[in-house]
Amino acid sequence: MAMQSVESLVEGGKASAAPPLGPALGPLGVNIGKVVAEINRQTEAFKGMKVPVKVTVDTVTKDFTISIGTPPSAQLIKTEAGLEKASGRPNSEHVADLAIEQVIKIAKMKQSSLLGKDLKSCVKEIIGTCNAMGVKVEGVHARDALRRVEAGEFDKEILSGKTELSAEEKKALDEEKVALRAELEKKHAAQEKQAKDILEALGGDAAKARKKMEEAGIDEPIIDKVAPKAAAPAGEKKK
Repeated sequence: MAMQSVESLVEGGKASAAPPLGPALGPLGVNIGKVVAEINRQTEAFKGMKVPVKVTVDTVTKDFTISIGTPPSAQLIKTEAGLEKASGRPNSEHVADLAIEQVIKIAKMKQSSLLGKDLKSCVKEIIGTCNAMGVKVEGVHARDALRRVEAGEFDKEILSGKTELSAEEKKALDEEKVALRAELEKKHAAQEKQAKDILEALGGDAAKARKKMEEAGIDEPIIDKVAPKAAAPAGEKKK
């Protein structure tokens, strides 16, 4: 039995016989159309994402097997939540909210590569990643959602394996995401005004102003924007 493998990165549900996959499979004599169709079937859930795929071919019988990798949990969360990037301050600023069904969906996608021994454990791992990204779950901080999972509040949903949302549920989550973004923009605008007022009150002394801004609880990115740190003299290391 002569086995050869081809590895490629394909867009979920959109593999084709075009390069790089087709030309790599051609010399192995396998039915490329069947391989592509099977890859698309197995990667349908990863639409819009790049997925690592490994095709192993028996060059004698022309039989083949396909191994599908999965994108990182963070990428799956961003895709499911419709996010471009995670929160820069996940402990205090939330950028999206996921329903438990969406978390279950991601957990099922990643189950083979997670440490959890069952789906509930995998759901907890995904919620942990949500926590690090500033993404709420079921309208609450991910830490609180984790406690609810541990208390068994979502056992029914996890047992059923339901992963799809109704149009109304999706609309509600989209509206909440817009509201969260507006809330953050309002907060940042208020902090920037406060920082500028502090800088002006101190006569433009950036060093003193930065200290006052920190004492006032203004976020570091706002402080850096309004009162940038002074560049260290040539040859002197920054502290």
